Amino acid sequence: MFTWLSEEKLFACSECGKCALTIHERIHTGHKLFACSECEKCFRTKSALTAHERIHTGEKPFACSECEKHFRTKDGLTVHERIHTGEKPFACSECGKCFKTKNDLTVHEMIHTGEKLFACSECGKCFRTKAELTVHERIHTGEKQFACSECGKCFRLKGDLTKHQRIHTGEKPFACSECEKCFIAKHELTIHERVHTGEKPYACSECQKCFRTMRELTRHEIIHTGEKPFACSECQKCFRRKDALAVHERIHTGEKPFACSECEKCFIAKHELTIHERVHTGEKPYACSECEKCFRRKDVLSVHERIHTGEKPFACSECEKCFKSKRYRLLHERIHTGEKLFACSECEKCFRTKGEHTAHERIHTEEKPFACSECGKCFRTKGKHTVHERTHRAV
Repeated sequence: MFTWLSEEKLFACSECGKCALTIHERIHTGHKLFACSECEKCFRTKSALTAHERIHTGEKPFACSECEKHFRTKDGLTVHERIHTGEKPFACSECGKCFKTKNDLTVHEMIHTGEKLFACSECGKCFRTKAELTVHERIHTGEKQFACSECGKCFRLKGDLTKHQRIHTGEKPFACSECEKCFIAKHELTIHERVHTGEKPYACSECQKCFRTMRELTRHEIIHTGEKPFACSECQKCFRRKDALAVHERIHTGEKPFACSECEKCFIAKHELTIHERVHTGEKPYACSECEKCFRRKDVLSVHERIHTGEKPFACSECEKCFKSKRYRLLHERIHTGEKLFACSECEKCFRTKGEHTAHERIHTEEKPFACSECGKCFRTKGKHTVHERTHRAV
């Protein structure tokens, strides 16, 4: 197997020409002479066995002089120390990107070569690293070996558990240098920073619209395909996104998990709660560029801006009358269909809109919530109140 050479290179491997001694030969023969007494895992060298045994003993004899973090192997310490020094000695010959370890470089180079050596035996999907394959296989096995000690929730990845635990501890170690907003994960900070830089690296191949995240792009692309793969089991209504289906299903179940801390009113979606909370805070973050009128919701601003532009993009299919918003068109179309969805619980009279229904019910309750600031006269509807107040201004 080995050939005698000069004094400088005593032995050459007949398999690969590498110059070494008997240890190298074991790569080709597969011999692993050193077995762990705890788990019986075998190794080619005594030093590899010694490093492995520290997993069982918990021994970490190599300490970092900067942060005192400890490691089982000298190599592990060397790689770690590069975090402090910033050293990245392994450079990609294709793009020049540098890495702290040879393994990181090897994995990166597969991006350029397209090489994916590790295939899933269940679905055939291929991965660049064994670690990526192992994590993927847990999707098929359902294995979630990392459990949260606080709430018992389980995760496939140790990193996912670490991020989750920060919900309990409140730790947000990743701070934005622009606005000091903090995040529990590095990738969340990276995405946030694009708000400041304006970077949108993910472009739609159909319309060239760009997005800050791959997830946003994926959601957008479904608009072009028309695909709505998520169907409600109650009413068969379909949605492009699973989270949109989950929110819709709460209409059927009556579940409203998002409660306002001020008035305890509950909502089916987090964004609805956020909008509602602005009633209490008075926040109106969306301002019209024409008249500077401000709104709590962006969609309401969009409808308002059409007053200035004159745009009415929603046309009635029956009479072609056009409206500024889809909601106004739907209300109008009920004139043609005769649909009256809102029934009075007292007299069963029906109405096309919720507003008309609410105003009518005040006849039975005798509630008049709109009071004139001049004379104190009260009215059931805002419209009648407004008309009345004009009589004072006209005098």
